[in-house]
Amino acid sequence: MERIGSVEVAARVGQRVRVVGWLQSLRRLGAISFLVVRDGRGVVQAVADQARLAPLAGLEAESVIAVTGEVCAESQAPGGVELRDVALEVLAGATEPPPVLLGKKLANVALPALLDHAVVANRFPSRRAVFRIAAAAMRGFRAALDTEQFVEIQSPKLVEAATEGGANVFAVDYFGRPAYLAQSPQLYKQIMVGVFERVYEVGPVFRAEPHDTARHINQYTSLDVELGFVTDHFDVMAQLARVLRGMLAEIAATCAPELALLGARLPGLPETIPHLHFTEAVDRLAAPLGEAVRDEPDLSPAGERWLGQWAHEQHGSDWLFVTGYPMRKRPFYTHPDPERPAHSRSFDLLFRGTELVTGGQRLHRHADYLAALAARGMSPDPIAAYLEAFRHGMPPHGGFAIGLERFVMQLLDLPNIRLATLFPRDLARLSP
Repeated sequence: MERIGSVEVAARVGQRVRVVGWLQSLRRLGAISFLVVRDGRGVVQAVADQARLAPLAGLEAESVIAVTGEVCAESQAPGGVELRDVALEVLAGATEPPPVLLGKKLANVALPALLDHAVVANRFPSRRAVFRIAAAAMRGFRAALDTEQFVEIQSPKLVEAATEGGANVFAVDYFGRPAYLAQSPQLYKQIMVGVFERVYEVGPVFRAEPHDTARHINQYTSLDVELGFVTDHFDVMAQLARVLRGMLAEIAATCAPELALLGARLPGLPETIPHLHFTEAVDRLAAPLGEAVRDEPDLSPAGERWLGQWAHEQHGSDWLFVTGYPMRKRPFYTHPDPERPAHSRSFDLLFRGTELVTGGQRLHRHADYLAALAARGMSPDPIAAYLEAFRHGMPPHGGFAIGLERFVMQLLDLPNIRLATLFPRDLARLSP
């Protein structure tokens, strides 16, 4: 008999069907037992007497089994139906209990245990729902950009020089030569603007930053965009808003069961996302957080939270752009504001009080790059190939990068970014 999925069973009342999946739980009540079988989309309950349970003797939860039975309406069962008059077949038996109990809520399982046993814990419906939503976010990201004739690229993750400068890179031995894991595809996506005008990439990036916080990990998935022929960073911000709209639309269209399971609320996205210049943001933060914020070139997490609350109260928005960050905080390729040279044509997008996106307009003239590198005491030699593109004509351009895991964390109100990551890499964790 052909297998059907768990989500199809409710439409087959009165028919005999075959469901294949994992034995999530087995509850014995006298002569009758209730089995819950989980496949990739949901669960099905089956009822069996003791004689029919014989194939499961000695097996534990998470055994892979096939259940063939008649679909009967039952209001108390998951999905309102259950399988009766069943025949069981074991496809792959589990001979020891799972390290975490997948048949119960995972709320009481400590985070280290979830991460240590992620190869099993990620099977649990609420964990699986997180990653289905992440997959939908990536689909929406790609679809929004494909519609606007962007070209998807894949850049190298082994590079000769640090992308962003600085020391927070993972060094590797590349056949006896020093190399690094890429901090971002920044230099390559800019180069490719000279080829396609509009490009994007979905891929891993690596940051050797010794953070041990709930919102940082050392490898994450970056959703990168770069586009040519912009007027300034506001064109880039408008592009970002369109991309986010596409991501949220795809999640809404395809992940209603997952959102309901997690009790998640999708944010509205205003037609125009409110924005503040960095100097205005600091002025607003000085009273609640102290005058010392005026001396900082960046916003603290407390400042981001305060501004997120302000945007929600004043504009009814979960989103807020902060523009014009000081040049001393931004990478060498950042375009300064011609009217305020100490500040940049760059931005961060705060989502529910946490930085989600960094972007802006880039330099596009070769002479400006040489001057910017000299001003920072950086040699042009390690990035000679990158600079070659600018010697041969590049349009005004800009772009941004969204951290997928942080987006999912904020979207689902998760307390730790590791819960939005399949197999996190942080200061202490290199396995599984």
